[in-house]
Amino acid sequence: MELKILKTDGKNRDFLNLIKLLDEGLNEKYGELQKQYNKLNSVDYINDVIVIYKDNVAVGCGAFKEHSEDTVELKRIFLRKEERGQGLSKIIVSELEKLAKEKGYKFAVLETGIKQIEAISLYKNARYTVTENYGMYAGNANSVCMKKDLWIKSKAL
Repeated sequence: MELKILKTDGKNRDFLNLIKLLDEGLNEKYGELQKQYNKLNSVDYINDVIVIYKDNVAVGCGAFKEHSEDTVELKRIFLRKEERGQGLSKIIVSELEKLAKEKGYKFAVLETGIKQIEAISLYKNARYTVTENYGMYAGNANSVCMKKDLWIKSKAL
């Protein structure tokens, strides 16, 4: 198995194809409720994207955009169903965090849905903590917002 990580932007064709699959899955899971999130998931102004390839096939992606002067918001993190459970999503999150740190950001925030148990588990394992819903997610009972200090060193196991 050969893994390749590409740093690109929101116009990348593989990224756009992967997030189409992401949106289809979210629409299946949430139905009509998902429509309220569509405007929040635009990638028109996303410049920081990671696409992960396994044997030259795009299998996962993630992105971030600036949330505030010292904080990025992770967006559009997705892994094809058949590729889950191999640690690839951890690589995507880690690469996004590394890129954010290289650009001088101190914190990362994200929003996920209450039905996305696997995603919540991934983020908790990556040391994100649940925080008050922010911005457009404030007061939305279907959203779970999380935050991480990118500069806290992990404890030795």
